Amino acid sequence: MYCRSHSVTFYFNGVDYCMLKVFEILQQPQQAERVLTLPFELRQRSRLKAELTDGTEVGLVLPRGHLLRGGDCLRAEDGSVVRIEAAKEDVSTVHNDDARMLARVSYHLGNRHVALQVGDGWVRYQHDHVLDDMVRGLGMEVSFESAPFEPEGGAYGGHSHARHEHNDEHDHDHSH
Repeated sequence: MYCRSHSVTFYFNGVDYCMLKVFEILQQPQQAERVLTLPFELRQRSRLKAELTDGTEVGLVLPRGHLLRGGDCLRAEDGSVVRIEAAKEDVSTVHNDDARMLARVSYHLGNRHVALQVGDGWVRYQHDHVLDDMVRGLGMEVSFESAPFEPEGGAYGGHSHARHEHNDEHDHDHSH
C-alpha cells in the first residue's frame, strides 16, 4: 500500500490503513504541531484509529494502562508532537458549597463505581438520568452541561475506576 509522505501503512483490526502512527507518551508537555480531541471513553484506550483536528488519520499504538489527559503530549512516527484535548461531552455537574453534602453525593456515586471529576465546590460525572434522579433524591441540584470530562484516576497506580473489571478476586463489597 502506498502512503503519502510522513504516513505509514498501519495494520489495525485486520485491515491495512494509510495513517500516521502515534506511539509514545511524552513525559513533559511540549510545543505541539497537531491536536487530537477525544472523549473520556476513548482516552482510556491504548489502540485506536482516530482523526486529528486537521483531518489527518492517526493510529494510536500506546503503552497499555495509561489514561490520556487533556494537555498530554504524544510523539508520532514522523517526529511531530500531538497534544491531547479532552472533548466536550454530556455531563452532569453538582454544585454545592457544603463539603459534607458533596462528600455524601460522591460516596453514593462512588459506591456505584461511577467515574467522578472533583473540583472546588462541585463534582461531575458522565450524564445519566438515573444517577441524576438519585442525586436529586439526596437533596442536591444537578445541572446538565457539555464540558470536558477529566475524572479522578483512582487511588491505586492512577488507573481509572471507570475501567474497573469485576473479576471478584478483590475484597470490597459489591452490594449497592
